[in-house]
Amino acid sequence: MQPAPEQSPHHAYPDHWEADVVLRDGGTARIRPITADDAERLVSFYEQVSDESKYYRFFAPYPRLSDRDVHRFTHHDYVDRVGLAVTVGGEFIATVRYDRIDERGRPASAPADQAEVAFLVQDAHQGRGVASALLEHIAAVARERGIRRFAAEVLPANNKMIKVFRDAGYTQRRSFEDGSVHLTLDLEPTAESLAVQRGREQRAEARSVQRLLAPGSVAVIGVGRTPGGVGRTVLRNLLGAGFTGRTYAVNRAFAAGQATIDGVPAHRSIGEIAEPVDLAVVAVPADRVPEAVADCGEHGVQGLVVLSAGYAEWGAEGRERQRELVRQARSYGMRIIGPNAFGLINNAETVRLNASLAPEPPAPGRIGLFTQSGAIGIALLSGLYRRGAGLSTFISAGNRADISGNDFLQYWYEDPDTDVALLYLESLGNPRKFTRLARRTAAVKPVVVVKGARHSGSTPPGHAVPISRIPDATVSALMRQAGVIRVDTVTEMVDAGLLLADQPLPAGPRVAILGNSESLGLLTYDACLAEGLRPRPPLDLTTAATPQDFRNALAEALADDGCDSVVVTAIPWVGEDGEAESGDGEVLAAALHTAAAAGPAKPVAVVHVEIGGLAEALAAATSTVAQPRPTPAQNPPAPAARTGSTTPSGPAPAPAAPLAGAPGSRNGRIPAYPAAERAVRALAEAVRYAQWRRQAAVPGKVPEFLDDTIDEPGTAGLIDTLLGPDPDPRGLQLTPDQARELLGRYGITVRPTLPAPDPDAAVAAAARLGYPVALKTTAPHLRHRADLGGVRLDLANETALRRAYGELTDLLGKPAELQPVVQSMAPRGVDTVVRATIDPAAGAVLSFGLAGAPSELLGDTAHRLVPATDRDAAELIRSIRAAPVLFGWRGAAPVDTASLEELLLRVSRLVDDHPEVVSIALEPVVVATQGLTVLGASVRLSPPPARTDLGPRRLPNY
Repeated sequence: MQPAPEQSPHHAYPDHWEADVVLRDGGTARIRPITADDAERLVSFYEQVSDESKYYRFFAPYPRLSDRDVHRFTHHDYVDRVGLAVTVGGEFIATVRYDRIDERGRPASAPADQAEVAFLVQDAHQGRGVASALLEHIAAVARERGIRRFAAEVLPANNKMIKVFRDAGYTQRRSFEDGSVHLTLDLEPTAESLAVQRGREQRAEARSVQRLLAPGSVAVIGVGRTPGGVGRTVLRNLLGAGFTGRTYAVNRAFAAGQATIDGVPAHRSIGEIAEPVDLAVVAVPADRVPEAVADCGEHGVQGLVVLSAGYAEWGAEGRERQRELVRQARSYGMRIIGPNAFGLINNAETVRLNASLAPEPPAPGRIGLFTQSGAIGIALLSGLYRRGAGLSTFISAGNRADISGNDFLQYWYEDPDTDVALLYLESLGNPRKFTRLARRTAAVKPVVVVKGARHSGSTPPGHAVPISRIPDATVSALMRQAGVIRVDTVTEMVDAGLLLADQPLPAGPRVAILGNSESLGLLTYDACLAEGLRPRPPLDLTTAATPQDFRNALAEALADDGCDSVVVTAIPWVGEDGEAESGDGEVLAAALHTAAAAGPAKPVAVVHVEIGGLAEALAAATSTVAQPRPTPAQNPPAPAARTGSTTPSGPAPAPAAPLAGAPGSRNGRIPAYPAAERAVRALAEAVRYAQWRRQAAVPGKVPEFLDDTIDEPGTAGLIDTLLGPDPDPRGLQLTPDQARELLGRYGITVRPTLPAPDPDAAVAAAARLGYPVALKTTAPHLRHRADLGGVRLDLANETALRRAYGELTDLLGKPAELQPVVQSMAPRGVDTVVRATIDPAAGAVLSFGLAGAPSELLGDTAHRLVPATDRDAAELIRSIRAAPVLFGWRGAAPVDTASLEELLLRVSRLVDDHPEVVSIALEPVVVATQGLTVLGASVRLSPPPARTDLGPRRLPNY
């Protein structure tokens, strides 16, 4: 007999349901299960709810909760009855509860799969998106407990609650019964519900960053009483930048009567400040930070910049101190930049915030810069400053325990003051989310990334993040797929950033080269070829060329429909008296500015040698007005999904004209470079990015495979059977027969092999398969090593087979060691390898290369994230360096790449549909002129890893 619902077994407290979330206004809150210890909190919360909200919740006047109510609402079994609370500062601001019911609406237990749900949000916190966040989390909890539908009764006048359900994106049904609106929600995530969730995530996280970048008031905690020190430096920089808001200095050591310091109001605590404080910069020793955070939280500070060191970069003790800092700040609804941060800058004229230690503040501009290293931040700021580049925003996040590059991608996506995003990253806390956000942002503005700590094999000190096992080359390929411009050095990042911020995107790879040095022109020509561009023969203006000659030549090149961009090379020119003139850089810059401004919108870059004042004059903008460009809403990249859904990637024909309103439309600045290779490399990155942008406008599709070759339900059942009721967390390597059966359910045919433990068994296997056959060893140390003599091909009869068997065992060892197998011969073709693996951090990755030395020795392998689109598959096989072998190299017949693309898409579909398939290796896949043959397959199953990107919104806890 099943226990009655109120007596159903109590389950352990589900701490994995706890989550920190960002609300619509940018503040944070904590969602957690309600426990029996929450009685007083629940009563206090209820007392602060208006009578109207209580009426909407209970459909009748309900001024107070009875003891029985309190007991019922705080005692749950976490299966059939679940309650979640949203807390700020440890106190409830909202609750939600579900009770499992049967088809008649009576209390029930499993297998009943419907539950009644009800919300209550404190009036002071309504409109912050609290109920929407709660619905995401309670729906995820319900799905985990086997509940598939929510039922809710809502009064018609409760428009806010009706809107929460209506806008969630779930499949729903509505009816009007007995004076109330009856709502039923199917809890299976849909494309619409996922889009709604991610849209809310973007707006909330962008708002949380905006609150940090545009505060109305800033308090610096830890301002020294004497000149010098970190706090005093930040205060000086705030004042020097002309911050438009209110500024306060805080130090508990200030004398009781001290009113000001450096002309700024001085206080001993945040609590002494009469006006609200939006942002606090914390510059006190680590052991005093908790006191400062509590002071800020209790007095409504919205965000913190923690410059203090002594956290995760100091080892295990510091890492725990860092976790506690994040927990404490989030409990008050605050977000953190840092700890161990260098600070942040917002150059917007309405803000003028420099809450950093930057010795050389950047000029206003349209580049956003995020860095995880203070030292790299200083170097980047200095480099940009010297080259006359301006920034919209700058953030050096230090250990980035909370605010990360992902948050700033959310902000820059819609920021009208930022045209280019530059990021120096040493770790990726959530690679899957990063590639998703970068793809969306790159569709409207360039994203340039330098990844530090690429080969260390460990996380940099201070970065407490999950470690990805995928190689750096794979990370780079996935970034490219997402439209990210991945460069190797901070110098290359600045070079690319300047070109992208100051110039329009090129329409193609055709480059005109002109200048007054034949040698420099030839170096530029060679560099273009090395980068895959299509340079025209350099135009030599001779060393006698004047600035007017440069102007005329540049104007002619820009007007030529046969070129997409121009590189100008310049050395000091010879005057009428025969002497070299190196000083009139301003004159040459003016000539180039004039020609560029009057010509068509094509990018121009200058390579110069020892021309004084030229770089500075070129960097001077003739216009600071932002150029029109597409808003995010006009050009959003869609996430891949079934039947016609799309993702941007892969090659596509380039249009003849540049992108209209592209980021970096000419603003008067022309980037200058001291070396041809640097200018061309930056231009090549712009060409590749522009091509990706054009492809993003017509994305690929994830095919459905509407034929009967895919058996998704049958595959799911087979996987369940193979894993068993208690699967080994270490996973299960399938036998060849099991792998063949599983792959066959997705239309992937693996040519069978038969064991050959002795010559007679080999002959019997060949008779069964039919001649000609291949004899292969399958011992791990010889697998796929034809170079060691472990494979004999085209054995046409029994005599040849027995001879080959004897040669094999004489050369390599006994049959028990070699584990020989016999396989029928496949048509001749190109040997390739297809793999798919699931990385816990990055997700499922599809890989392709030629079998043997090209992929194993040279690393010539291409990668794409799953689910792959038709364009991804086409690009995957064309992006390896050895791709010409597939397309008729040296007169050979081209192979059937269409069949290869289909195979890649089927493998992608399999691992996307069934996350239990954590590894697939098809090797070799012989691609012939017609069709292909999979000769070997390896499949590994494991309990599916958590898909945090598909769950409810939550901030990471490192």
